[in-house]
Amino acid sequence: MKVVLFGASGMVGHGVLRACLDDDGVESVTAVVRRPLATRHPKLHEVVHADFTDLTGAAASFDGADACFFCLGAPSSGLTEAEYTRVTHDYALAAARELLPLNGGLTFVYVSGAGADSASGTMWARVKGRTEDALLAMPFHAYAFRPGYIRPRRGARPGTRSYRLLRRVFPRHMTTTDTLGRAMLAVARLKGRGPRVLDTTRINSLGALPRAEVAS
Repeated sequence: MKVVLFGASGMVGHGVLRACLDDDGVESVTAVVRRPLATRHPKLHEVVHADFTDLTGAAASFDGADACFFCLGAPSSGLTEAEYTRVTHDYALAAARELLPLNGGLTFVYVSGAGADSASGTMWARVKGRTEDALLAMPFHAYAFRPGYIRPRRGARPGTRSYRLLRRVFPRHMTTTDTLGRAMLAVARLKGRGPRVLDTTRINSLGALPRAEVAS
């Protein structure tokens, strides 16, 4: 499997990148970044690119991609809806439109959030919901991941007391960056099968499955 990854420098993207590099079934990972990563690995190819609304300059590196994991995002706090839409919606759609002509059987996984809804009165949920709707309408295997609380793993940052409290009180809403990465690889192997919008419970179930069981 050849993977294109957006957001590898962020908390979620870091976990997804590690999951991809650890998986023997992943041949290569093309990480589209604004600045070079600290990670070095034989499978990893970096594409340094400035404008995520126009990816034509990076398109040659996407040839042969089987999956795109879109983990790029920004906190909504302090941003206008137009600013948040640019990062959350416009960047994702630009990536999808650039990749679609290269492989109609591509799997595109978008990291959304619990509560995303295009009709929501909450700005971030409304923008994420619109993005989900647009991607799910495109003619490839699109999935929207809606995690609740995500625990960083593998060096992103240490566990905290607040995480332990949340895990005890809301265990069904918790996942980890490692689990998200494994679940993304699982849906890429499903090739369009199964639910296309996944909450934390489904993400955790897929992330726990052995690779052989996913492929069967």
